[in-house]
Amino acid sequence: MVEGSMTQGAGQGPEVERTATLRDFRVPAYVNETGPYAHGMPPAETARPARTGYSDAYTPTERDLPVINRGDTVQVAVDPAPAPAAQPGTGPGPLYVVGDVHGYLDQLVAALQEKGLIGSAGQWCAGNARLWFLGDFTDRGPDGIGVIDLVMRLSAEAAAAGGYCKALMGNHELLLLGAKRFGDTPVNSSAGTATFQAAWLLNGGQKSDMDRLQDHHLQWMARLDAVEEVNGYLLVHSDTTAYLDYGASIEEVNDTVRETLTRNDVNEVWDLFRKFTKRFSFRDEGGADAVRSLLHTYGGTRIVHGHSPIPYLLGEVGSEDGDESTGPVVEGPHVYADGLAIAMDGGVTMAGKLLVQQLPLEN
Repeated sequence: MVEGSMTQGAGQGPEVERTATLRDFRVPAYVNETGPYAHGMPPAETARPARTGYSDAYTPTERDLPVINRGDTVQVAVDPAPAPAAQPGTGPGPLYVVGDVHGYLDQLVAALQEKGLIGSAGQWCAGNARLWFLGDFTDRGPDGIGVIDLVMRLSAEAAAAGGYCKALMGNHELLLLGAKRFGDTPVNSSAGTATFQAAWLLNGGQKSDMDRLQDHHLQWMARLDAVEEVNGYLLVHSDTTAYLDYGASIEEVNDTVRETLTRNDVNEVWDLFRKFTKRFSFRDEGGADAVRSLLHTYGGTRIVHGHSPIPYLLGEVGSEDGDESTGPVVEGPHVYADGLAIAMDGGVTMAGKLLVQQLPLEN
């Protein structure tokens, strides 16, 4: 296996103190009695507190990641690589995973074409290949609904060709579902008055996505699994141990998440969203043990996740004035936590790379 820089993660409990990193990206809560951002964005001098752990007091009514304006997307012409050929009767095809897309449809199409998974017209051409998306299809980027439409179509086309295209639920799927279902309904939050609508807007919600959101998109998102195990890889969206709160098996976690959404209780859905927004469990001291706790419970030998952009896992996100040139150049997945964790969010929202990776990693 090709090993990336070894950065490990601490557990999520309030008792854990995190080691300092180069730069913290969290923006502190600035809620008040009338809502989480009634007076606009927080002052710049409050934007870089000393790092603290994600405790139970954490709330996603604060902006979780800076929304860096990378400009309009540009159609990229890519000559498709030879598509993996379907081989009936020889077992499943090659396995691919896709990191966070966040509405960057053009970059997704180019990356899938580069791997030979779709053709020049955007159709599935990978035969019996298996493709997993790790969640976060919308928000921050310009065309989240277009991304969902593409994934839904490829799911049908791949199944007809003997392969499959499947997806996991990310925290931004929960965020968009909550914003659509509950709007400005207040929720119980340790940080004060909060709403899904406020959190969605604060974390990159796009009006164009909400305007185009239809019932079949909502139904598709609500049925997504949260955890899966494929070929020894435990696939999740978030680098958190919070999945353990929802069941002792993959089936139990997925059933619990779906049942929570079906009950449609705003506070239950908010708590689910809040927990799926936690991150960095696998980084720093104790990170490998956090990964092992998930692998022991749900199976697999390595965990594959999105959610936390690789530049942040490395503690390098550019200069304080937003100059991205000083940050790490992401060319592929980041392997860390004693080689047990594979991070797949290349940071497409901050001019990084949208990662599509075949597993296992090349030697």
